[in-house]
Amino acid sequence: MSENIVFISDFFAKDVLGGAELNNEELILILKKRNFEVLRTQSHLVDREFIEAHADCFFIISNFTNIRSEIIDTITDSYRYVVYEHDHKYLRSRDPANYPNFKAPPDKIINLKFYQNARSVYCQSSFHSEIVKMNTGLQNIINVSGNLWSEETLSLLEEVSLMEKENCVSIMNSSINHKNTQSAVRFCQHKSKKYCLVSSGDNRDFLRRLGENDTLVFFPSTPETLCRVVCEARMMGMKVITNDLVGATKEEWFSLKGKELVDVMREKRDTITNLVIEAVV
Repeated sequence: MSENIVFISDFFAKDVLGGAELNNEELILILKKRNFEVLRTQSHLVDREFIEAHADCFFIISNFTNIRSEIIDTITDSYRYVVYEHDHKYLRSRDPANYPNFKAPPDKIINLKFYQNARSVYCQSSFHSEIVKMNTGLQNIINVSGNLWSEETLSLLEEVSLMEKENCVSIMNSSINHKNTQSAVRFCQHKSKKYCLVSSGDNRDFLRRLGENDTLVFFPSTPETLCRVVCEARMMGMKVITNDLVGATKEEWFSLKGKELVDVMREKRDTITNLVIEAVV
């Protein structure tokens, strides 16, 4: 099987080591192993000429904040595509926490026809799916209930899960406001818990440092559609202390940890990719 796919996103893993970018990169690599031809392109480079030149392609559209509105309209009206959603780009603010019970007023909804006309809109968790559906009424939502990790990373997470851990809390040291690092620090100080702030420009090094300790504390201030770092902590056998804004905690598999959860995410490499391929073909 061979099909030309254009994968559009604001950034890719070579640009930014974010959760969305790492997930997208793995999806692209798996699709290529399945004999699909995949062209990556950043959203700000997409213009009418590009779209017309790839009119026979299938489009997977992930983060798209840098696409001009008229290009979104062109894709909506004339092309085959799915939306691989990582947040809430049907909202002007992209943050449902701004509204009571995450329900935005109708005048805050954007890109609705774009989402409606997609063959599928892939959401990260039931929590994510429910918020999107409540605000948009979409009937084409698919909950993929997980993320994608490379085989190498999953093996690392399994390896770290078997290591003896320190009686200490890991806190992700993030400069992103809604990751709310300071709330996690205050919690540990109030509870007199030993903690360390974890950061690294290398993802494997970050995971090893995170997994040295027995607990992750994380209190995001906006809904996390899944939360990759929480999943990684569980795969490394850690306890997780968090709030009710983390999509992963509401999935059936969240009670698992260590190798059991690693194996679930190994299976997701096939099940999530298959859900996307069903739309492509």
